[in-house]
Amino acid sequence: MNATLNGERTLTELDHARLLKLAGRTGAPQLDGILSGSDVVATRAVAADVVTMYTQVEIEDCHTRLRHQLVLCYPWDAEPAGGFISVLSPVGLALLGMRAGSTVRWQTPSGEESSAQVMSILFQPEASGDYTL
Repeated sequence: MNATLNGERTLTELDHARLLKLAGRTGAPQLDGILSGSDVVATRAVAADVVTMYTQVEIEDCHTRLRHQLVLCYPWDAEPAGGFISVLSPVGLALLGMRAGSTVRWQTPSGEESSAQVMSILFQPEASGDYTL
């Protein structure tokens, strides 16, 4: 099952272009669907509450109420034990382009349904003036 969500996705032009290349190399159909269905905005114009690449977010599990801090990254930078989650993982796909306050849903590799609320954006590169990360 693909990552599903409630809400609207927004991607920056730079993230969209880089992720298109990644999707072409990896053959990731879920990512293809997200890329084709998202609003794309100028990198300098993205709202500060949108999860972009290398954004650090705090999420709260909808069932356990446990909170986790995660950084959305490319597969080669993923380090799940350190909170760096690949954009190609179920959680990464669910978070990409979502806003603070959104509820995201995904299926774990073991087949369980999971969901979390994006509680806050702790760091977003674009909001700090980094438009090239």
